[in-house]
Order: sequence, then structure tokens, then C-alpha cells
Amino acid sequence: MRVLLVEDDIALAQGIRVALKPEGYTVDWLQDGASALHALQHESFDVAILDLGLPKLDGLAVLRQLRASADPVPVLVLTARHTTSDRILGLDSGADDYLTKPFDVAELKARLRALLRRSAQRPEPLIEYRGIQLDPATQHVRYEGEAVTLQRKEYLLLHELLARPGRVMTRDKLEQVLYGWDETVESNALEVHVHHLRRKLFPGLIRTVRGVGYTVDKP
Repeated sequence: MRVLLVEDDIALAQGIRVALKPEGYTVDWLQDGASALHALQHESFDVAILDLGLPKLDGLAVLRQLRASADPVPVLVLTARHTTSDRILGLDSGADDYLTKPFDVAELKARLRALLRRSAQRPEPLIEYRGIQLDPATQHVRYEGEAVTLQRKEYLLLHELLARPGRVMTRDKLEQVLYGWDETVESNALEVHVHHLRRKLFPGLIRTVRGVGYTVDKP
């Protein structure tokens, strides 16, 4: 799950990144609204966390331009603007949820999970696929009732594919989800993760689409 975090408070942003990484999120971080709008228009994210008081371009302007282009990416506004009128303005400008500072990290995580479930049109938190049960809240994976231990990037890859059965995911998209902007990607890293998932679960789980990427077929 790839998150774009747009926050100009460095200490807060670093804290959010540290808190979300163990939850299976790949967090890319920007500090101004203009860069955020450019990234949202040219790359793919599962959810955005957006401050409103940003340099170069205010968060509300980012929201309005994003929605004017019909981009459906879920946006959680995270801001110190806490009046009822501020919340109404943020939601009417296109925010999907609104959390005021200071906030509890556990609540932030819960709101992100809820946004992702709604965007996937999946009311229940569990993902079930051909004997696999994946719980995004706990990151526990079971296959035919038995617990399966996955490395973080294996889990991220499995979640990305199982959340979109039947959709072919390109190598670039999957590498962005697994690594973000600040990690070096080895040339065969994705193939290694796919191999491990097939071995730990079952060989026919992930289908290679030659020259494009990978998919799991619809059940």
C-alpha cells in the first residue's frame, strides 16, 4: 500500500513514516503542495495524507485541483485547522476524511484502513482468496488455516495483488508500492519476492504476464 504523505513539519512527518512502516505502508514524503499535486497527477498512490497549511500551494488548492481532474485517490486531511467550518470546507473540497492535530497514531492507522477498505469497495477488513486469508489490520496471513510467515515486502506484494484480482500490475507499479522513492531496487528483486510467495503459498498463485508484470486470476 503506497501512501503519499504531504507535511511540512519535518518531525511530525518522520514520526508518521516510522509509525506506518511496520503496518505495511510504503510512505513517500513531500513538503509542499505544488510537488504533491505533480506527484499525484503523474504517479499512482493508494491513499494521500495531506496537510492544509503547505508552502507553494495550499492543501485545499491541491484537493480542488485533484478532484477537478476526477482523480479518485482517497485523501485524509491532517491539519491543525479544527473548527467545524474548517472541517466542512475540507470535506467539501474533496477530502475523504479529516483528522485534526494533535492526534493519536492508532486513530490515524484506523482511519487509513477504513479509507482503503472503502476505496476497494470491501466493507470487511479480511481479504480471502483460494484458501488464503489476509488481515490488513494485523498483517497476519493464513493459508488453509495455517499461519504463514512473510517478510515485509512479500506481504506488501501479496496484499497489492490480492486486493485487485484479475488486474495485471506492471513491474513499475509494484516496485513503487514495495520500495517508494528512497530505496534502491535490485534488478531481480521483484522476481525473488514472487518466487518466495509461490513457494510459501502455492505455485499457481501469481501468474507472470510476460513483458508487463504480474497478476492473480479472479477466483
